[in-house]
Amino acid sequence: MAVTTGTEAPEVAGHPLLGSLSDLKSDSLGTFLRARREYGDVVRITAGPPGIRSTVYGVFSAEGAQQVLAGESANFRKDNNFYQEIRESFGNGLLTSQDEHYLRQRRLVQPLFTRRRVDGYASAIATEVTTLVGEWRDSGAESVDVLQEMTRLALRAVARILFGTDVDEAVEIVESSFPELGAYVLRRGYSPLNVPRSWPTPANRRAASVHRALYEVCDRIIAGRRDSGRDPAEGDDLLTLLVAAESAEDGSFDADELREQVLVFLLAGHETTATSLGFALHLLALHPEARKRAHEEVDRVLGGRDPGAADLDALPYVTRVLKEAMRLFPAAPVIGRRAVAETRIDGVTIPAGADVIVAPWVTHRHPDYWEDPERFDPDRFTPEAEAARPRYAWFPFGGGPRACIGQHFSMLESGVALAMILQRYDFEAVDTQVPVGSAITLQVEGPARCVLRARTV
Repeated sequence: MAVTTGTEAPEVAGHPLLGSLSDLKSDSLGTFLRARREYGDVVRITAGPPGIRSTVYGVFSAEGAQQVLAGESANFRKDNNFYQEIRESFGNGLLTSQDEHYLRQRRLVQPLFTRRRVDGYASAIATEVTTLVGEWRDSGAESVDVLQEMTRLALRAVARILFGTDVDEAVEIVESSFPELGAYVLRRGYSPLNVPRSWPTPANRRAASVHRALYEVCDRIIAGRRDSGRDPAEGDDLLTLLVAAESAEDGSFDADELREQVLVFLLAGHETTATSLGFALHLLALHPEARKRAHEEVDRVLGGRDPGAADLDALPYVTRVLKEAMRLFPAAPVIGRRAVAETRIDGVTIPAGADVIVAPWVTHRHPDYWEDPERFDPDRFTPEAEAARPRYAWFPFGGGPRACIGQHFSMLESGVALAMILQRYDFEAVDTQVPVGSAITLQVEGPARCVLRARTV
């Protein structure tokens, strides 16, 4: 049934023939920011030449984001071209699956992400941080690119927790495969017209080669784990638990499903944490007063020992730093959906079948919720300040029934790692501006170098 007609969404001005295509290709995040500022909280953006032109509705208010992700989530599905390209490259795991397929996966995986089980991974995270800072010390490095280093750290940590001892082989393949496949997905996901993947173009052939290498390493590790006959009680890495996951209602994962879950955990599990950690360090390096407060809190609470999961509640300022970094640099800056039925958001009609995006990148900078939104201020996340804002003014992990299952893991890993690095080092920024763009996740397009200064506590 059609809804009562609302106002038509204003169309963002663009090129007479190509619409906003060139703006979206060159700076999609800036284009969305300008669209909200100049046209309002719900806008219509067109891209491409007549005949194959695409249209997307941008929803930028906290209330609109909540409606899309939570209140009317059943009406906004992962049916757009971008998600289909992710499925083709990374499989149909928790990130992209829908309906009963998604619910079955979620039920099987959920016991692996209870707070108690996730908290048990703190020591594995600490081991990887100790290795990283040891490499800095042994190399005599005077400066590091913190975003690059945190990507390396987060990937090794999630691979260790996922695979246990089979870390190095997986890390090497993922480091070389994910960026290339991500760029391929982005190009095809936003293109109004694509040649079939089966056509032997140079781009398709290269993507197929990378795709095979990634699948082969996952399949090899999974097969080895299944053939080992390892008792799940003898190991708590996620792959062992995934292999053993079973219920009377849902059965267990077959080999393809296991691979799909592994790829999602590798992709989402390392890029989100790396972004939060890297930008937290970059922002602290730019703001000495905030850095001093974080150092003092870590020194006072930990007294030189490594943190465990139970310590994070006693490190509220460190947590606020991470949340503010996620506000300014959300790992998922844009989230897409497709409307099933016509609806209204903020009084504007969204037609059935329309592609819709909500954008943490934009909502996290909305002046209705954030005073001086580009300013770094961790105290925006005191309990009192958080309670005063709409629920979806900040949503770096998405929201509603499809909220990220690993958000507690990400906060644990980020908190433990940031506290440990602050114990050992002081930072001063070399690069004051870090260009970014949007792909499957936030993409760093320039270095974030910081001078390292060893601390003694």
